[in-house]
Parts: sequence; C-alpha cells; structure tokens
Amino acid sequence: MTAIKHALQRDIFTPNDERLLGIVNVCKAGKKKKNCFLCATVTTERPVQVKVVKVKKSDKGDFYKRQQTWELRDLTQVDAKDASKENPEFDLHFEKVYRWLASSTAEKNSFISCIWKLNQRYLRKKVEFVNVSAQLLEESVPSDESQSVAGGDEDALDDYQELSTREETDIESMMEMCEYAISNAEAFAEQLSKELQVLDGNYMDLSKGHIKALQDGDLTSPKGIEACINASEALLQCMNVALRPGHDKLMAVTQQQLLFADLRDTFARRLTNHLNNVFVHQGHDQSSTLSQHTAELTLPKHNPLHRDLLRYAKLMEWLKNTHREKYEGLSRTYVDYMSRLYEREIKDFFEVAKIKMAGTTKEAKGKFGLHGSSGKLTGSTSSLNKLTVQGSNSRRSQSSSLLDMGNMSASDLDVADRTKFDKIFEQVLSELEPLCLAEQDFISKFFKLQQHPTITPPLAQNIDTPCPQSEKDMVRLMMNKIFQSIETELNSLIALGDKIDSFNSLYMLVKMSHHVWTAENVDPASYLSTTLGNVLVTVKRNFDKCISGQIRQMEEVKISKKSKVGILLFVTGFEEFAELAETIFRNAERRGDLDKAYVKLIRAVFMNVEKVASESQKTPRDVVMMENFHHIFSTLSRLKISCLDAERREAKHKYTDHLQSYVINSLGQPLEKLNHFFEGVEARVAQGVREEEVSYQLAFNKQELRKVIKEYPGKEVKKGLDNLYKKVDKHLCEEESLLQVVWHSMQDEFIRQYKHFEDLIGRCYPGSGITMEFTIQDMLEYFSSIAQSH
Repeated sequence: MTAIKHALQRDIFTPNDERLLGIVNVCKAGKKKKNCFLCATVTTERPVQVKVVKVKKSDKGDFYKRQQTWELRDLTQVDAKDASKENPEFDLHFEKVYRWLASSTAEKNSFISCIWKLNQRYLRKKVEFVNVSAQLLEESVPSDESQSVAGGDEDALDDYQELSTREETDIESMMEMCEYAISNAEAFAEQLSKELQVLDGNYMDLSKGHIKALQDGDLTSPKGIEACINASEALLQCMNVALRPGHDKLMAVTQQQLLFADLRDTFARRLTNHLNNVFVHQGHDQSSTLSQHTAELTLPKHNPLHRDLLRYAKLMEWLKNTHREKYEGLSRTYVDYMSRLYEREIKDFFEVAKIKMAGTTKEAKGKFGLHGSSGKLTGSTSSLNKLTVQGSNSRRSQSSSLLDMGNMSASDLDVADRTKFDKIFEQVLSELEPLCLAEQDFISKFFKLQQHPTITPPLAQNIDTPCPQSEKDMVRLMMNKIFQSIETELNSLIALGDKIDSFNSLYMLVKMSHHVWTAENVDPASYLSTTLGNVLVTVKRNFDKCISGQIRQMEEVKISKKSKVGILLFVTGFEEFAELAETIFRNAERRGDLDKAYVKLIRAVFMNVEKVASESQKTPRDVVMMENFHHIFSTLSRLKISCLDAERREAKHKYTDHLQSYVINSLGQPLEKLNHFFEGVEARVAQGVREEEVSYQLAFNKQELRKVIKEYPGKEVKKGLDNLYKKVDKHLCEEESLLQVVWHSMQDEFIRQYKHFEDLIGRCYPGSGITMEFTIQDMLEYFSSIAQSH
C-alpha cells in the first residue's frame, strides 16, 4: 500500500498542491466492479481544503486518474456498520449515500480514523460517526501535517532532508540572537517554533505553482489567465498579511517580503507588456474596415475584443492596487490606440452616411464636397446657394422650405427623400448609441472604475481640465478622448442635412431629442448623454433658424400688380408645414418646441395676409382677407392643433367679417340709384322728419320714387346680377372654391335689402301702391339661373 500511496502522491496529488493522508482500497457494496481507491487529502495552500478523492486505474491500466471528488465539509455521516465485529463495509453520506466495501477491515478502520482526525482538526461542523469503535476515535490529531494522519512512521510522505546552506545560516543567526539557545535548548526550540509559525499562521507561504504562474504563466490562454489571477490574488494576500509587532524584523519574514516584492514586480512587467501589445495590435488592426458594413450603414462591433480583454479585468484590478503607475500607463495606451481605431471607423461611417443623404451618385458627392471627417461643403458658391440635387424622378430646390415662395407646390415636396433622410439619421444615432454604451461599460469593468468614490485619474495629466473627483469623471475623460470625433462628425452631418433641406431640422430635432431622453434615462452623466445633449443644442438652433427663415420670407413677399392674389403661397406653405410637422412630432418629447414655432408662424401669417391685402391693387382687400383666412380656418379645423385654438377662432371671425363686407359692398352696384335713394330717405328720418312726411320732400316724393324704381325692371336687375357674378368670379380664386358661398351670401343679402326697401315704402309712402318691378321669387330665379349658366 505504501508504494501505491507514493505513486498516487507523485502522479496525482503533488501536481495539484495536495498531500495524501489516508487511503483505502474499495469497491461499491453489492456490485462486482473493478476496485478503486478512496483518498483523504489536504491542500498545501492556506486556507486548507480537505477532500475525499476517488481514484481508479485507467481503462488500459497503465496509470491512475481522478474520477470523483467530494469536499469533507459536505460529509454529514460515516457509518461503519458494526462497532464490535469485523466488517469491511461502510457508508459515506454526502449529497447522497455512497456504500463501499473495503478490501479489509483494517484498511477501513484506518481510513475512518483518518477522516475523524481531519474532521476534528479542520472542520467547524463535526461529522457524525455511527457504529464506529471508540478506540478509533481516541487518538489525538498529529500537529504536523507532513506526518500521515492515518498511519505511523511508515506512512510518512515527507522523508528526512538535510538543511540547506541558507537554512543553516538562518538557524545560526537566530541562535546568536537568542542568548539561551545553547543553555536552554527547550526554550530555544519553543522560540524557533513560534517564529516559524509566523509564516504559517499569517499565511505568508506561496505555493510553487503560484510562483511559477507569476514568473512565466501563460497570459494568452483562459486556463493560464485563470492561474495567473489565482496566483496574483494569493500573492497580494500574502503581502497584505497583518504582522504582529516585531515580526517584520524576522529574517524569514523579511526574505519572504523581498521574494513577494520581486514576484510582484516581475508579474506586473509581464502583464503590462502583454496588454500593451494587445492594445497596440488592436489599434493598428485594419481588418475591421467599413467595407462590409457600407450597404446597411452599420459600425463594426467590438464585442469580441471586449470579451477577450475582460478576462484580464481581475488582473487589471490587481495592477491598480499594486502598481498604480503601470495601471495608469496601460490606461493611456488603451485610450491612445483605441481612439485611432474608432476615429477611422467613425470617419468612414459618417462618410457613407453623408453620401447616402446627398444621393449615391458621384455628382452628389462632388457637389456637396464630402471630403474628410470635417464634412466641409466644398462645392462651388452657386451650389451652396442653390443646393440642388438631380434625382432620378424629380428636381427640386434642396433648401426646400415649404414656405419658400419659389418652391411651394405639393408636387415639389419629395416625401420619399425626407423619409429616406429620416431613416438614415435614425440609423446613425442607433448605431452610435450601443457603440458608446458598450465601450463605456467595458472601460468601467476593465479598468475597475466604479467602486471607489475618489481617485486620481491616469489621464488628468494629458487633459487640460481640472482634476476630476470621481471615477465617473475618469470614465468620462477616457470616453471623450476615445470618441473625440463623434460630436464633430454629428455636427457636420447635421449641417449637411440642413443644407440639403432646411425642414430636415424637424426630423433631427425629434430623433435627437428622443435619443437624448433615452440616454439620460440610462445615465444622465454618461458620455453619450452629454454628447447628444450638446448636439441637440445645435439641432434646436437650426430648427429655430428654419422658423425664422420662413417668417423672413413672408415679410419679403412681393405680389403681382397685374394678377389676382388668391391664396398666398405662405398660407399654403404653413398648411404643408403643419401637416408635415404633425406627422413628425406625433408622440415626440419636444412637442413644446413645435407649439412655440406654430404660434410664431401663425402670427406672422396673420400679419402678412393683412399687409398683402392692404397693398393689393388688382384684388379687393376683402377678397384677399376672406379667402386666405378661410383657408387658414379650414387648415386649423382639420388639423386640430390645440395650441392654435384661439387663432382658429380668430381666423373664422376674420373670414366671416370680410365675406359680409365684400358682399355688401359688391351688391351696392346693381341697384346703385335705388340704394342711394333709400339712403337719402333714411337720412331724412334720422334728421327728424316723420316717416309719413318724407313723401312731401321734393327729392323724395312719390314721383321720384317711381322714376328710380322704373330704372330697375326685372330684366335690368338680372343683367346687373350677371355682371356682378362675372366680377366676383374674376376676384375669387379657383382653389378656394368660395364662389358659390359668396353668391349664396349675396342672394341672402339682396333679399334682405329687398325686404328693407319694401318696408321703407310701406312706412314712408303708405297707400301709394308703389311696388318693385320684380319679386323675391324673381330674384331667386335670377340667382339660380346665373349660377347655372356659368
């Protein structure tokens, strides 16, 4: 059995820093299977872990291999079956009950005794031993782990070794320091034991495996990285052991500390050099070009790099705690090289976005001068002023203000182009957002920048800003440098979109506002939130400039003196603006900005309609006011813009007032003399003449009344109404379709005047028998036939 123990110790347990203390040859009870060995082991590293390991020969029988391992702390009961009789069977109760049959009762008892002693020494929770002889549980636990717990001297795993020269020197030094070393050997041995326990009791013992990992462990494989992590943590634990007063002067302690410092510096250099190489390689890596992302306008993802680097996160934390200078150097190296990589990718990405916005043709690219990350519009002066783009199906002004006097018609509104722009701009923001969030999350995790409230940032010396007070500030500074081109590129893209079509500012305001709102909900202080917030200011400024431009165009409008006015272009322009804006701003976070713009625009529309109406020479003022305010009222009623309810009511009031005014003023012409006559009658009554005495006035006697009435027979009235219809038709525009409304209002007004004239005749010329030459029914037929004939 001794030979087997030595073989197992050498081949299986020593490579894993474990010591074999007990062994029993077993097979499963009740089954005829090949034998195996149950081994009781302890780790050589502290804290000590005690295990039960099942070992069996390989299928070929040429070597042993571990098959199963249990932690001793998981053992709840050992059942020896019979305490008085020899019985090779026993049970071990782990997560389930394992029933074993030992090759002999002696081996079983020796193994159970070993388990009992290990349990007494290392476990707080004691295992229950059932049907076990009291003799097996009476022996004390050996104080020296190098001696087998299970057996006598013949089972000792560590043979006697002579002292090395260093060890002899250490003992001589200690004897010189101790006056009674020779006179009182027992006292000296006790002192020696205490000093040796400093290394043991304060965990200043680092395994050979850990030392090897720190010196030349593999930093490229997952297994090697894990070994280095364990070794670095064990080293840090050893270096941070709290020593008792005076222990720091012990030579053994001092030498261990020197060893640890050397291992720390050696591993720090290896780790720094390795990660530096990784960062440099990634920064120069040209494989992640944008060519494969051009069609769908996407940015390369860095998730694989982040995933690989995060395996070193614990090592970066170790470096942060042990070698701050090297940690800071790595931080700067990462930022320097990643900023180069991101700058290339972002520049290419925005270049493609600009080309897609302006059109995919070479002509469009040349016209807008899409060269470099600055995004300057380097086209000719005329192209900057006109900004026209040739499309496959249409040509339109790319300033494309819906209120632009020269480009107002619906046929000029290329909705497809605007929708395309909106999708491209949204795609740009949707690609940038996860890119920035992923990088910020990686930086926080990899550089361990989310645990302590205050630090000194590694990049502060390179950035002309006050020293930040938190690790969040450090993350922000690193992000600012890595993505220093994003804000510039976004502003350049926004400028291009504004040049292509000033109304793109509406789309950009809504999209940018939404992404700012989303970013602030995630982290108000994040780089993404701050950057998008800055760009949003530019977008809002462009939006305000667009609104101001429309108002300025209204104020500068000139009307033709030779043609009728009709519906003013800026009135239909406001309608088209409102229709577009209501679609874009539906459920938008920045609705308030649109409402303020509406109020400014509608007040400007009202004011300039009044101005044009007053300046109009060809079209009567009442017609200009009536038609345009009718159009405005219809637009506001249809769109139901709540912030313009007051303006909607005002537009209706102005429309009805000027309709009535136009009708009254126009109807005075076909019965002009009759109107003047009765105006004179009403004037005499107003001056105090009694109604029944008006007929005695020379100018208003019965004979004069009959003379005026005869001038307006039915035929002449119809002729006058026909001429009036033609004149109204010339005044009114076709697109507003108010001719029949006006004609019907004139009919009502004519009937009202007719009844008023009859009433005056009855009151001022009673019993005279004087009547009009035509009846109300005649009038209705006149109006109807005239309308139908035209």
